[in-house]
Amino acid sequence: MAHSKVGRRTSARKALFRDLVTDLFINERIETTEAKAKEVRSIAEKMITLAKRGDLHARRQAAAFVRNEVADVTSGQDAVQKLFDDIASRYDERNGGYTRILKLGPRRGDGAPMVYLELV
Repeated sequence: MAHSKVGRRTSARKALFRDLVTDLFINERIETTEAKAKEVRSIAEKMITLAKRGDLHARRQAAAFVRNEVADVTSGQDAVQKLFDDIASRYDERNGGYTRILKLGPRRGDGAPMVYLELV
C-alpha cells in the first residue's frame, strides 16, 4: 500500500506522524491538512486496536510509537495511559472506524484543504 510523503524526509515524516497521533490521543481532536489526516488516521486506528488488546506487549508497542507527553496534568496520566485506560474501553464493542474526518475548507495562506481529525 502506498503512503503519502507529505513533502518531508523519512525521519521528519515519522516524527510528524508520532506528534500528530500523540496530540490526537491527548486532545481527541486535531486540525490538520487532509493529506496528513488520512495518513495519521490509519496509524491511530492501529494504536487503538493495540490498546484494545491491552496486554503488556501491546502497551510496549504503543509506547514505542506514541510520545510520552502528559495528557492530563491533574492526574499525571500520560498519552499511553489515556489510550489504554480511557480510549480503548470506549471502543470495546466497535470493530474499527475509530476516527472521523470533518472537512473545514481551504487554508487561508496556501489553499490547502483543512480538516478536523477526531475520535468518534
